[in-house]
Amino acid sequence: MLRSAVILLALVTMTMSGEAQYSKKTLVAHRGASADAPEHTLAAYRLAMAQGADFVEQDLAVTKDGVLICLHDASLERTTNVEELFPDRATTQTIEGRTRKAWLANDFTLAEIKRLDAGSWFDPKFKDEKIVTFDEAVALIKGQAGLFPELKTPEIYAGRDVKFEELVAAALDQHGLRGPKADPKTPIILQTFGEASARKLAQMKIGVPVVLLIGDGRNFDSAEKVKAWKGIVQGLGPAKQIVLKNPDFVKWAHAEGMTVTPYTITTRDLKSGFADVTAEMNHYLYTLGVDAVFTDNPDKFPRK
Repeated sequence: MLRSAVILLALVTMTMSGEAQYSKKTLVAHRGASADAPEHTLAAYRLAMAQGADFVEQDLAVTKDGVLICLHDASLERTTNVEELFPDRATTQTIEGRTRKAWLANDFTLAEIKRLDAGSWFDPKFKDEKIVTFDEAVALIKGQAGLFPELKTPEIYAGRDVKFEELVAAALDQHGLRGPKADPKTPIILQTFGEASARKLAQMKIGVPVVLLIGDGRNFDSAEKVKAWKGIVQGLGPAKQIVLKNPDFVKWAHAEGMTVTPYTITTRDLKSGFADVTAEMNHYLYTLGVDAVFTDNPDKFPRK
């Protein structure tokens, strides 16, 4: 791997063979510092950087007027007061296999979404927090940490006039986050659970590392199944239980030049056998050998 100034400045890079490598054990702030502030708000992102995050994650959704926003769910009701402000705007949606009444973000304009309170659900002291656009997230984070956007629930846009991957590519270009003139102080990694979306990003030659997220129910129990994604993605993001149950997963991925970044290590889901969340992260990073972790608790990350 070439040791140019650009590569030394970046936390993660792609080798000439298309492989992705972190330069150190890496902390990804999951939805920002989401244990201590409302997820995907400027407050959560600021706190994540203050707590030492190498990367700050953004889940991306698309508004009715085609703007990328940072929102974990496809719909707005869990983390905002949309039901109060827009009681008649719910529709019946099937999201991640469950059919229910929902206030789908893609049915609202950015102006409407900016009216919502995105902080009080977490704690009344955050009542002035708003849903953040990807542009706003970049403006805050660029030059201070890396960005780790997820193309969230791409299947929700089937039959809608949304070109999700193209919107993300345009945003990367707008902010100088890919290509030969990309800011080396702001490394970027894309991620998605969508296999079709990951393949499309590869076909587009998106030019930044892509991580395929793997749910606990997915069957990645052999080296061959891991190898099948070589050349399509540069890393894998398994549910942490996958790595815990099968430590060979890390070896298989590394053999193919792919990074491993499990999710999510958090005080809200501390697994038995670990004294605390720092001990759990330590086990994944230094015993199982993963390259990075997603965590809600950036301040608990074990640096060595």
